[in-house]
Amino acid sequence: MILVQPTYFSTIIQYAAVVNAKELLFEFEDNFQKQTYRNRCYIAGANGKQLLNIPIKHNKTKDGKSKTKDIQIDYETSQWHKTHLKSLQAAYNSSPFYEYYEDDIQNILLKKHKYLIDLNIETHSFVMEMLQENIPYNRTSDFQLTNVTATDFRELVNAKSKSEINLPVYIQMFDEKHSFLENLSILDLLFMEGPASLNYLNKVHSLLKKENKF
Repeated sequence: MILVQPTYFSTIIQYAAVVNAKELLFEFEDNFQKQTYRNRCYIAGANGKQLLNIPIKHNKTKDGKSKTKDIQIDYETSQWHKTHLKSLQAAYNSSPFYEYYEDDIQNILLKKHKYLIDLNIETHSFVMEMLQENIPYNRTSDFQLTNVTATDFRELVNAKSKSEINLPVYIQMFDEKHSFLENLSILDLLFMEGPASLNYLNKVHSLLKKENKF
């Protein structure tokens, strides 16, 4: 069992860990932190690495902290979900597998989920279905700094951390202009590799395990 954060169309490295787990434990009881993959992902755009960010409502609490599971998505200040769909279309419309996933992704984003964590869980379910993987998951019932029942991969939520290993190269959109961009959102891999994405994730897992990263 591995312990991970539910994030927005999670990174390739996180899914390399996920698809090689027998069971998942999603962190539901932590405090929300800014600049993480909880509410953002990166894709390969025409101008390079492109951020897709989800605006959130800032709940005012006495201690200034809010649990991630209580974070609500802000649809009032921007139509971010429509912007994300347009950005994905602009970046991947001519990719090999974009058309196979376009409708499902559009349906997810246009649901306008109230809570961020519900959106993230649904994006996870979509990805696992596309990878044809059925790995059971549970949710934490309280927050613990260390978890004795699961291998802790919660640090993968940090959008600022950088991989210390060169991931295998696959063809990307605009790579002749920007070279290979590693560890983007799983969407980038799906749009480019389709059914072969699982093989790539297993390769990444093997490399990171060899380097004692997993």
